[in-house]
Amino acid sequence: MDYDGAMEGVALPQLLAEADIYMVGIKGTGMAALAEILVAGGARVTGSDTAEKFFTDDLLQSLGLRYAEGFAASNLPDEIDLVIYSAAYDPANHEELVAATARGLPLITYAEALGELSGSMPSVGIAGVHGKTTTAALCAAIVRAAGLPGIVLAGSTLSDLGGRATLIQGRSFFIAETCEYRRNFLSFRPSVIVVTSIEADHLDYFRDRADIISAFEEYARSLPPRGELIYCADDDGACELAESISRERPDIRTTAYGENADGEGRVVYLPASPGEIHFSVGRRPFTLRIPGKHNALNAAAALIATNRARQMARPNTGEGEADAGARLAAVARDALSEFSGTRRRSEIVGEAGGVLILDDYAHHPTAIAATLAGYREFYPGRRLILDFMSHTYSRTKALLDEFGKALAAADILILHEIYASAREENPGDVDGEQLVEAAGRHGAASVHFVKQVAEALPLAERIVQPGDLFVTMGAGNNWELGRALLSKLEEREAAS
Repeated sequence: MDYDGAMEGVALPQLLAEADIYMVGIKGTGMAALAEILVAGGARVTGSDTAEKFFTDDLLQSLGLRYAEGFAASNLPDEIDLVIYSAAYDPANHEELVAATARGLPLITYAEALGELSGSMPSVGIAGVHGKTTTAALCAAIVRAAGLPGIVLAGSTLSDLGGRATLIQGRSFFIAETCEYRRNFLSFRPSVIVVTSIEADHLDYFRDRADIISAFEEYARSLPPRGELIYCADDDGACELAESISRERPDIRTTAYGENADGEGRVVYLPASPGEIHFSVGRRPFTLRIPGKHNALNAAAALIATNRARQMARPNTGEGEADAGARLAAVARDALSEFSGTRRRSEIVGEAGGVLILDDYAHHPTAIAATLAGYREFYPGRRLILDFMSHTYSRTKALLDEFGKALAAADILILHEIYASAREENPGDVDGEQLVEAAGRHGAASVHFVKQVAEALPLAERIVQPGDLFVTMGAGNNWELGRALLSKLEEREAAS
């Protein structure tokens, strides 16, 4: 594959060496990952965020970064070459951004910074309503094992990378998770796009399903001549995108993966065994030790994407294309079998007293349903206790019935008040208790509502029994409950 992306006029890479960069919202998963890349490029990075503790605190501290907890104009250092800010903050009213503007400092969003980096090398954008973080992480695992000379950025920290969110092995290509919210991915400059799924989400911004598909169509149009769209043939929205872009841009190559695909992306599910899923991609067998058939699809996407990155990097190995592809597949087989997942994606928190505790970021009904089905197959015979915290009022209200159906798959359900987003105001017409009613309508056998996460620990302690699977799920802060429960069970185990 040829690479026709722009290589000149890129501001950010030229700033890296010896640059002073300030990041507003530095604890965000993408922002923290970008900080890694900036530091690796020689930049001096500082920043700010809220005082709330996130899993990215450990990552940032491991980089030796200084950042303020709490926002104030006085946080801004005297020397700043560039300010990068999270899209969660408005430069018109955020005090640090207002102060930076008054000083005449250049400001760009996280998405724009990512776009600048992507324009400096052949780039693969991983997109989709579900699956993009795990797909990017699987790309990192394969690229690392194969020693390919590129950068991979995922939207979560990876245990395989020592808790880092990026892999940096060269500058021959860039693979990055790109986000559809507010059409942020339109700043990215891809030569290849992977689309895992498209359906209605982020309904505080998108009007409906058609509106979000239009965003993905605009993203696909940004591909250069002879660019490529890799899409999931088992997802209706992704298929709709592929059909429309093929009509509009016949110069763009489309490659499908999934059960409904043919050729190199054809996925066949093989009989599973406890703790493992088995499948083939393009007739080559693979094994994953993370739950869910949806992760086999993510692996298929990662296999194709990393192969394209290898082709764009054009390493001078002297091998023919067929031999090089086969060698990458062989390396990938081992990398996938050893992949241990990412933070907050079917993450094993721990096990004590015979109770296995997991944490997962799934916050959309489709992702919840697929993840719970994967747990049933992966951990047969275990009672499934789900602690779920919905994220954003708009999503909860628009998809209330779908949430009820997905959540009812748990044996025991603990629900909380909706986790408010900084980007929304409470409309006053939807709350967490409505999820209780929705799950009940779909046959949930045992549902408990505890408004505040911290108050649910005594209930969780009473409910769990040896052999249970206890899962915290959602984009809120209820992950803290799983860790608190583990501590209590370990204390109980030690005292017995």
